[in-house]
Amino acid sequence: MTTTDPSPAATAPPSLSTARERFLSGRPLPPDVPEELIAAWRRARFFGVPHDLEEPVACPPPPGESVLLGAARPVLDRIAPALGVDGSLLVLTDERLRVLWTAGSVPGLGGCAVLSEQAVGNNSAALALRVRSRAEVHGPEHFLDRWQDVSAVSVPVLGPEGGQVLGTLTVASRLSAARRPHPQAALAEATATAVETELRARAGRGERVLLDAYVRAAQGQNRAVVALDGRNRLVSDAAQRLLTPEVLAVLERTAAGARDTDATGFAELPEGAGCTAHVTPVRLEGRPIGIVAALDPLDDPAPQPPAAAPPVALTGSSVPWRHAVGRAVELARSPEPLLLTGERGTGKSALARELFGPEPAQAADAARDPGLGQALPVWQPGRPLLLRHAERLAQPGVAALNSLLDQHPDTRLMVTYTPGAPVGPCLERLLDKLSARSVALPPLRERTEDLPELLPALAPRTAPGQPPLTWTLDALRALQQYPWPGNVTELAHVVRALAERRRASGPVRRAELPDAVREGPAARPLSPMEHAERAAILDALRRHGGNKARAAAALGIGRATLYRKLREYRR
Repeated sequence: MTTTDPSPAATAPPSLSTARERFLSGRPLPPDVPEELIAAWRRARFFGVPHDLEEPVACPPPPGESVLLGAARPVLDRIAPALGVDGSLLVLTDERLRVLWTAGSVPGLGGCAVLSEQAVGNNSAALALRVRSRAEVHGPEHFLDRWQDVSAVSVPVLGPEGGQVLGTLTVASRLSAARRPHPQAALAEATATAVETELRARAGRGERVLLDAYVRAAQGQNRAVVALDGRNRLVSDAAQRLLTPEVLAVLERTAAGARDTDATGFAELPEGAGCTAHVTPVRLEGRPIGIVAALDPLDDPAPQPPAAAPPVALTGSSVPWRHAVGRAVELARSPEPLLLTGERGTGKSALARELFGPEPAQAADAARDPGLGQALPVWQPGRPLLLRHAERLAQPGVAALNSLLDQHPDTRLMVTYTPGAPVGPCLERLLDKLSARSVALPPLRERTEDLPELLPALAPRTAPGQPPLTWTLDALRALQQYPWPGNVTELAHVVRALAERRRASGPVRRAELPDAVREGPAARPLSPMEHAERAAILDALRRHGGNKARAAAALGIGRATLYRKLREYRR
């Protein structure tokens, strides 16, 4: 910069530059300073970042050739030659904001090895990582003195599976009068999109390499082979008979750690596994991406038959579910009425039938018969009675139920009730009377650790010779993140529909899940217009097989706009 050029800091709002000086000197701030900016400056002070920092920040070295850098390098090498003309700096960081790659030059920005707030204070890369969308920081919004003449825009780079943030892409330049949007915001967005496209392409190559390794290892008669890479799972029929949940968990952990350590050799399986597992890494371009495990059964002269699976109504080992079921079993031992409450689809009626045991119970459904004029006249005294949807009882039905309890106080009665709609005074008094012996069943979103047990229990019985329905880890993560407003009933519909309609082999992948489950819930409340827009985008993605370019063209918007909107819905 020549001495005749005006200082770039002169283009910053005077009140913001003054506010920063007042903050550093401990004086009161002007009233128009954004709260978010004040909070960022305070965090920098809390972390002990000196505002006059000059020396490069030291940090642990990043991995030599990460997945992100390997995919980004061809893209960045094509863009880098144009940066020298514009006086810009292009920076790629990993998810810990360690700098992996830089090109170009901007005064004040050289030499930083990490861009975390703990090291350098407020900056666009740290902000983009936190909000998971494009972020800009200009001039005096930075905490460091050396960045007062710098404008920067950063975009998070998302992984191909699950949308996890792998790192950030930043374009920095000298501070200009037109601060927002950054003049090179479109370049940052386009570069991040190109890197994500390359990541998806490489992920596809990794799946083909894993499949080839599995096919080679499984050649031969009845070989027990498992191939895993953290997202995909390939299991031969012979391995399916040997695998237990504990062995599979060990192999999944081994596959996840294969990228950092040499996994070659025998895996340490839990006692009583019934087999050994010899692990061989699967490599793509010299880098481990997964494992192939060959299983061999141990000699066992007296194999024990597998224990019978519990009914779906009792399936689950999470603390909330076991507590609710245990309480219900305890109360059901006495002949007094029992009230089961919970959201729709939590399994109230199914649990009640299990609690009745082998004795057949007569069911009355207040949703179809609010006055109980059809069910109670045909009820046989002494026979257990299940009353479903008590919240739909009309006043005659409440009176009839009270009369039955007065005349037959020893009747085994179980009542299911879904809270939500306001109830009349008669029904409210009945519920108050029953509430002394009530159990609240937890919704599925509060016991997602039960999903690995529920999925096989809900899947239809497979034909002889057909493998059971299995799930990739990424599909399981999507199932666990979805809020399941319909609870176990909704999950059962999803599982059965997939089992009946899918034509692909191998475990169920995230892409096969329904749109709402695959994309997950919006991370913030959406307006009615945003709900409609999000639904239209998801429908277009489904119709075009997940191809974002074709979906954007069908919607009449740019691909960058589509990516931006998807990021906004994840915030």
